[in-house]
Amino acid sequence: MDMAEMEKRLRALEDLEEIKKLQRRYMQHHDRLEFDRIPDLFTGDAEVEVRDSGVMKGRENFSRIFLETLGKRRTERHEGHLVGEPVLTVDGDTAQGHWTVYMLFSVPEIAWVQGRNDCEYVKINGVWKIRKLKFTRTLASSPELYP
Repeated sequence: MDMAEMEKRLRALEDLEEIKKLQRRYMQHHDRLEFDRIPDLFTGDAEVEVRDSGVMKGRENFSRIFLETLGKRRTERHEGHLVGEPVLTVDGDTAQGHWTVYMLFSVPEIAWVQGRNDCEYVKINGVWKIRKLKFTRTLASSPELYP
């Protein structure tokens, strides 16, 4: 393997780690109820679809999911997220993949939801952003929480 190939592989590994950090920040903002910080993790023209919200295109539209829908529910229940099992592919300044997501609720009763975040990413000026996110519920502790 020559130096150019090693540099390419190193860049891909570093990009994978940056994408993992990006996704971690996304979920940490949810857990910390920092919904106003979430839109900054996305490109301005991103597409976001959370469960049955429909596809929201552009910052003005998708921000409503985080700032209005989720942000208004912050006093109704307490939840935490576990995210893992990333399957990611990097191709230059673009990437795609999916994550398994678990949401744990404690109010009004203990419950959980399993889901999947399907994502596309793009690196802009050296910074990775989410270009597309689709969250789909795949399993839950009770039928009314699924799908």
